[in-house]
Amino acid sequence: MGIFEILLILFSCMVIGIPIAFSLMLTSLFYLIVKGIPITIILQRLFAGPDSFPLLAVPFFIFAAQVMNTTGVTMRIFKFANSCIGHIKGGLGHVNILASIIFAGMSGSAVADAGGLGLVEVTAMRDAGYDDDFALAITASSSIIGPIIPPSVPAVIYGAMAGVSIGGLFIGGIIPGLLMGLMLSMLVFLYAYKRNYPTNKRESIKEILLSGINAFIPMLTPLIIIGGIWTGWFTPTESAAVAAIYALILGVFVYREINISDIWKLLKKSAGLSSRGIFIVAAAQIFGYVLAREQVAPKLSQFLFGITENPQGILLLIIAFLLVIGTFMEPVSAMIILIPVFNPIIRTMGIHPIQFGIIMIITLMIGLLTPPVGQVLYILSVVTGAKFEFIAKSVAIFIIPLIIVVLMIVFIPEIVLFLPRIMIGI
Repeated sequence: MGIFEILLILFSCMVIGIPIAFSLMLTSLFYLIVKGIPITIILQRLFAGPDSFPLLAVPFFIFAAQVMNTTGVTMRIFKFANSCIGHIKGGLGHVNILASIIFAGMSGSAVADAGGLGLVEVTAMRDAGYDDDFALAITASSSIIGPIIPPSVPAVIYGAMAGVSIGGLFIGGIIPGLLMGLMLSMLVFLYAYKRNYPTNKRESIKEILLSGINAFIPMLTPLIIIGGIWTGWFTPTESAAVAAIYALILGVFVYREINISDIWKLLKKSAGLSSRGIFIVAAAQIFGYVLAREQVAPKLSQFLFGITENPQGILLLIIAFLLVIGTFMEPVSAMIILIPVFNPIIRTMGIHPIQFGIIMIITLMIGLLTPPVGQVLYILSVVTGAKFEFIAKSVAIFIIPLIIVVLMIVFIPEIVLFLPRIMIGI
């Protein structure tokens, strides 16, 4: 039984609708039985996989995002972004992007952005006379900035599995995240002039200050996280707990929109979301054992080196593969399976693992915008009532600026590495 048969079984399980974690476990179990390996290895790996201190950050960040979405923070952020740049040509398109950048520093999740800010943004743009295709496309594409700008749940997963500094990944995602926003804004300008989209009246300094004050306290979240990591007050894992506590203080004592019963509901919801991710990590550890035993990484490395030995060329081949994988596999699941495969290759090539981590995260997040999986497309379809197919068609051109950012990182590594080098000395 070789790698082809293993992958065939895995994808067959996924095609017939078996959840990814169980698909990984069933494939691994079949392999162990065929090879005559004691299946007790499954229990060992199931418990060893999630036994990681950095992974503790995942439930805390998820809980913080749930609390932020419940306390009306999304509307405050949108109003502040609108007061700052709503007067620019195609104003609400730019507001949409800026709001996503700000919210990214609190949620770390594209799905949370699309579900929380999505309805607010699309409704406002519809009311202002923007076309549905444009409103939905910019809302979807800007939402994937969420997992790039810290905090970032995918960065925690990557750091834990690849043995890479999570703080370095957090800080390394700042410039790429802002660059994604800038590239999307350039496309918004083109749409705005071509379709003659309206602008809002310029807000007075007083109005900007008032909206800024309302949004200021939640906007401190990323500063607290990055500042705490930079100064050494707490580790990236501890920063997740700090973010969760800070979000809870805002919801209970500052905005007073959360009570005890709400906290219990949020805890249960967060636990459910976290457990799914952690269970996939556990199942992937078993599958990782299978891949290691079949020496997939060395074989793939040999294959890639047979095509090119240029580091940028290797990265371009990996990016093309990740773009395809992202169309039918959820990003975190794909990361968990592929990190053990690609990590040895990029280290052999001398590619910095933080650079590759950001490339991998952005590339797989683009998969959230592409069918058939396209989680962000499904979320927007649910909250806005638009058809999934219509959103997918509308967002296609907005994927181009995001891919351009990925290519820029390939050829200019300092886009990612500059800040981590000066802030934490990677």
